[in-house]
Amino acid sequence: MTWYEDEVKRLEAERLKYKYEPETIFYGSSSIRMWANLYTDFAPYKPANLGFGGSTMAACVWFFDRIFLSLKPKQIVLYAGDNDLGDGRHPEEIFIFFEQLIAQFKERFADVPLAYIAIKPSIARWAINNSIKYTNQLVATEIAKHANMQYIDLYSPMIDASGNPKRELFLPDGLHLSNKGYELWKPAVLKYLSGLNVV
Repeated sequence: MTWYEDEVKRLEAERLKYKYEPETIFYGSSSIRMWANLYTDFAPYKPANLGFGGSTMAACVWFFDRIFLSLKPKQIVLYAGDNDLGDGRHPEEIFIFFEQLIAQFKERFADVPLAYIAIKPSIARWAINNSIKYTNQLVATEIAKHANMQYIDLYSPMIDASGNPKRELFLPDGLHLSNKGYELWKPAVLKYLSGLNVV
């Protein structure tokens, strides 16, 4: 996990610069970190972008205590698991890490609402799409058992009529989201947050 150290130190430093007590924590990999307009898109919800590049579900578990130190969120939005699959991990392994992360959230934050954004159907990782869908299925099934958790299905709207990823939603690398990709994600996350009646 040492290769994440610089990114985690960056988050630790940024935490000291917030001019408000963050209420909505966005946690996970580069799909969170690279959300350029996140602070304006979700300004009423006092967001904190705690995404760190290349992170896996396993890394989110490993660095949880350091990254969430002193934070008291009212809600959490999570995107992770994508890079685990890219690294060759199996859906069942990712699900185990997901359960560990949820246990950490519950121990630290009790019944704070949590939303999980489905792993995206990226062009670059289309060869492992079956694993992506299976991982999403495992996570969605577990989330359905928890009253304070919600699965945000952003996989389906990212697929075109022929069953392939919509190219315009991705950067040229076929992996990371374009501005249009984030424009698709934004209303779905806002709908979730507005349903919590937290503002």
